[in-house]
Amino acid sequence: MAVPKRKKSRSRTRSRRAQWRADVPALVPVSVDGERVLVPPHLVRAVTDGMIDLR
Repeated sequence: MAVPKRKKSRSRTRSRRAQWRADVPALVPVSVDGERVLVPPHLVRAVTDGMIDLR
């Protein structure tokens, strides 16, 4: 049997969003052309292989 939808309170949704915080990614030092650059860990290989240009 169908049940009518219930209205969610706005305050519940907003308080849930307020609890969430993004973490700052840990950066790894990488040497590119003799220059020290900080990049996220998942991009280290792409930067060292030259796939990503940091300039």
